Amino acid sequence: MVALLTTLPNIGPTLAKQLQAVAITTPEQLKSTGSKVAFTAIKKANPHACIQLLYSLQGAIENCAYPQLSPETREDLKQFFRSLL
Repeated sequence: MVALLTTLPNIGPTLAKQLQAVAITTPEQLKSTGSKVAFTAIKKANPHACIQLLYSLQGAIENCAYPQLSPETREDLKQFFRSLL
C-alpha cells in the first residue's frame, strides 16, 4: 500500500507510513478525508507534526508540490494549524 500513497507528490515513505497508521491507505482515501482531518489524526499520534506536513498533504491532494499551493490555500492552512496550537 505504501507504493500507492507514494505515487502522490510530497508523499514519501515516512509520511505514507504515518497516513497508514491513521487508516489512510490510498490516494482516494486521502482525498476524501482531506488534509485537515488527516493532519489532525497524524498530529494526535505525533504531536511534533509541523505545518510543512499539512502543506504536503494538501499538495498531494491537489497533485502539486507544496510550494505551488496558492497563497489563499497556504493562508487557510496556516490559520487551521494555528488553531490547533
